[in-house]
Amino acid sequence: MTGRATGGAEAAIRADKWLWYARFFKTRTLASKVCAAGQLRLSGSLVAKAHQKVKVGDVLTFPQGRHIRVVKVRALGNRRGPASEAQSLYEDLRPPTAETRLPRDTPVARRAAGSGRPTKKERRALGRLTGERLTREE
Repeated sequence: MTGRATGGAEAAIRADKWLWYARFFKTRTLASKVCAAGQLRLSGSLVAKAHQKVKVGDVLTFPQGRHIRVVKVRALGNRRGPASEAQSLYEDLRPPTAETRLPRDTPVARRAAGSGRPTKKERRALGRLTGERLTREE
């Protein structure tokens, strides 16, 4: 076992790795993107790099979907384990409530209009205009 799980004063782990271990993000890449976008605060300071070190006792603030999460690091962990193990890595300081939700009209992950393939909604709108059906007739 490494010294990470003990949470000693000198022990630290990358912010993106800890967020992934604690199961706030499905992939470490998503956690890295939040850090790189400048959306993560570490004890009040803005973090711009995913390799920023996190220690026991640090407070992390970051968006997760429509919620703003505020958590205190209890332990560092040494693997991405089950949810029960992940929940022991942090203390939730502000559980999601109505006032911590982002406004509904806030875009979460949208592509530019007209770029890429049409969405199902756009295909249906085109079908209504042209009178074509979406389903295949065989």
